[in-house]
Amino acid sequence: MAGPSVIVVGSCNLDLVAFCERLPRPGETLTASDFERVPGGKGANQAVAAARLGAYVRFVGCIGNDEHGRLATAGLEEAGVDLSGLRRVDDEPTGLALIVVSEGGDNQIVVVPGANRRLDAADADATGADAVLTQLEIPLEAVARATETSTGLTALNAAPARDVPPETLARCDLIVANSFELDALGSSPLGPLFALTLGADGALLLEGGEEVARATPPSVTAVDGTAAGDAFTACLVVSLAEGRPRDEALERACAAGAIAASRPGAQPSLPTAAEVDAILAA
Repeated sequence: MAGPSVIVVGSCNLDLVAFCERLPRPGETLTASDFERVPGGKGANQAVAAARLGAYVRFVGCIGNDEHGRLATAGLEEAGVDLSGLRRVDDEPTGLALIVVSEGGDNQIVVVPGANRRLDAADADATGADAVLTQLEIPLEAVARATETSTGLTALNAAPARDVPPETLARCDLIVANSFELDALGSSPLGPLFALTLGADGALLLEGGEEVARATPPSVTAVDGTAAGDAFTACLVVSLAEGRPRDEALERACAAGAIAASRPGAQPSLPTAAEVDAILAA
């Protein structure tokens, strides 16, 4: 059976990742044990994750016409994501993420948006898919357009933490956020469904403010949590678009996030549907 169709409107970055014994303190210089350039960006990560989980995915984003852009899209191409909605610009470089990862899997991330700032409302038409997923590493005008034009399940990963107009949130069927991102949303409407992620403690799914599902992730050894939230979000959206019950969808999402946290890198860590099935069956 063919998987659901998903349009992801979001960021595409090249991650510059330094691996260190621990995270540096303010003003401290550490020597990295390793360094990698890895395709990333919350939007691209979630597009790759959804494709690996069996969805047909179209990605809408913006990159620079540069070497970083060619490296940043490698994971999307490998996953078979439709890139007809990807625009290249000459006057902005491809976005970058500067990431430090500790041996315990904790990270610090600074994003340099670059060409992601050029994604505008005209780019972000999201009609015709079973689900639309967007995030907050792109201009809010593009996020708003994606939610306005969505004709399927409309999902927002409210990350990174920032203010979002209430009218945009009100158009979302599902909002995913951690506690920091929830604080940034304040008293705004949180959609019919709201998933609160709790890291190693799992996640809650709320409907109208009432808990309807709770799940904890399988036990794994944390290596790099960079894309764990992206794996969680994509898996929750794909699972709901597949028509799975909410408790099963949340359980699968927690499992996907755990698998991603147990592997290095952003997109290289993202699991397939078979891997999610296997860890839940173990």
